[in-house]
Amino acid sequence: MMVKELEQVVVRFSGDSGDGMQLAGNIFSTVSATVGNDISTFPDYPADIRAPQGSLTGVSGFQVHIGADKVYTPGDKCDVLVAMNAAALKTQYKFAKSTACIIIDTDAFQKTDLEKANFKTDNPIEEMAIKQDVIAAPISKMVKDCLADTGMDNKSMLKCRNMFAVGLVCWLFNRDLKIAEDFIREKFAKKPEIAEANIKVIHAGYDYGHNTHASVANTYKIESKTAVPGRYMDITGNKATAYGFIAAAEKAGLKLFLGSYPITPATDVLHELSKHKSLGVMTVQCEDEISGCATSIGAAFAGALAVTSTSGPGVCLKSEAMNLAVITELPLVVLDVQRGGPSTGLPTKSEQTDLLQALFGRNGESPMPVIAASSPTGCFDAAFMASKIALEHMTPVVLLTDGFVANGSGSWKLPKLSDYPAINPPYVTAEMKDNYTPYKRNPETGVRYWAIPGQEGYMHILGGLEKDSNTGAISTDPDNHDLMCHLRAEKVAKIPVPDVKVQGCIDDADLLIVGFGGTYGHLYSAMEEMIKTGKKVALAHFTYLNPLPKNTEAVLKKYKKVVVAEQNLGQFAGYLRMKIDNFTPYQFNEVKGQPFVVAELVAAFNEITDK
Repeated sequence: MMVKELEQVVVRFSGDSGDGMQLAGNIFSTVSATVGNDISTFPDYPADIRAPQGSLTGVSGFQVHIGADKVYTPGDKCDVLVAMNAAALKTQYKFAKSTACIIIDTDAFQKTDLEKANFKTDNPIEEMAIKQDVIAAPISKMVKDCLADTGMDNKSMLKCRNMFAVGLVCWLFNRDLKIAEDFIREKFAKKPEIAEANIKVIHAGYDYGHNTHASVANTYKIESKTAVPGRYMDITGNKATAYGFIAAAEKAGLKLFLGSYPITPATDVLHELSKHKSLGVMTVQCEDEISGCATSIGAAFAGALAVTSTSGPGVCLKSEAMNLAVITELPLVVLDVQRGGPSTGLPTKSEQTDLLQALFGRNGESPMPVIAASSPTGCFDAAFMASKIALEHMTPVVLLTDGFVANGSGSWKLPKLSDYPAINPPYVTAEMKDNYTPYKRNPETGVRYWAIPGQEGYMHILGGLEKDSNTGAISTDPDNHDLMCHLRAEKVAKIPVPDVKVQGCIDDADLLIVGFGGTYGHLYSAMEEMIKTGKKVALAHFTYLNPLPKNTEAVLKKYKKVVVAEQNLGQFAGYLRMKIDNFTPYQFNEVKGQPFVVAELVAAFNEITDK
């Protein structure tokens, strides 16, 4: 048997929601990231708390793309498909390449399993006309044999099936199990007997592949080629977001406060921040979305870096309190992890459909900066910069991520906080003592000065009613209200943001691809694929959405054709048309709850260039 070196590979784990596919995928991606491979992951799971076992609607998947060089997406289709039951094979086979290796647990392909998956015969491989190599192993039986001497009951033993699949895949790609062992022992630190059982099974899966050669001609390895020396970890977007907030609070010398109400897919941020009390982080799980935002506004008034986290339905509920943060001009970050809508919609799926809500979804003239993270690892920088803008410009800021980048993960090099810019809130000065009013502003930036309650000589009142620009007293004067609306809008418009960068054929592209947020990896990959075929294509991907970068108009009007691609029905394209005169782009829009497929993007963009 030979060991072949690959540049990249895509593995998809699939099974029942209770089969631990997310954990299996996390372990394999962590092992790969730790040895220096670049990774991109996509957890894809149903909204059901627990769908009926073996049902087609209850299949949970986890796809990971591993590369020797930089990878930007979880991959369109997989090279290895693990299907832990008949329903998984039925629903996930469409994600397998024609050359894929398919691993199945034959013990989960019994008559009742096949009936639940709507198979008509007792031979699903033949019925589905599967031509790929299939490793068909009695995984459940082997797991029970492996753990027979542990005293575990049958149900507990079968919960370890996922580890057998991980071990087999680790053998296929020559992975060191020591990293997996460390992950499992940390994961089950409070249940060491469970940890050791899982470790025993992962070795059994590895040994099964090694001893039987598992019906494949070769094993493989992916050697990292681009790793920069440093400490790396496999990190999800939600965890990176939490770390970005912690870093910003540390840089600003402030306490971090999170007021939140649990909601998919944002809850992990609350869970992660609640672990870091030792770093001065305060978290409150509130009784509803409104109080989650209101408590954070109170924390901002008291002098903390205040954050509230939610998804689209929660932003609807928070909107009145967000308006309070606008008129009081307090620093608040509103994290919106976008999911499928409207209403409850698709709770576990990803979209970019909250953009216009983030920009305009409040009553009155209520301008608010908006930032969108472009990758799981990029969530750290996006959270840091959203916090910096909120604190330095005394404004609420909306940070948009989405289910894809929030639940997905990447290989992240731990940064040095010293490499990040300072955060300097506009605190009141000693000269203002006894002469302070709450809307006294810096004449250059238009930012009001921040007095923390309890400071002698800086007593003030903030509230939801309009205030006089000079005295801070309640005012219904028409001219004053007009002035305050302009001042709040101008303050946001003056916020300095980096220019949007153009990648690819910068000077002579026939087509400029435009996107924002979590679609970056797919759009970049589509651009690269087109350039390889001789097309002249460029990409301008936006992180800062309000205010837009100053070079936005110059970039968009430089190219012959522009296509705006987004996971909604055209919200960013419409926003750009509103901001830029005589700008009419092509559009690529999907609202499927799934990431873009690179091959579909390439086909659509080629059609535009060929017109």
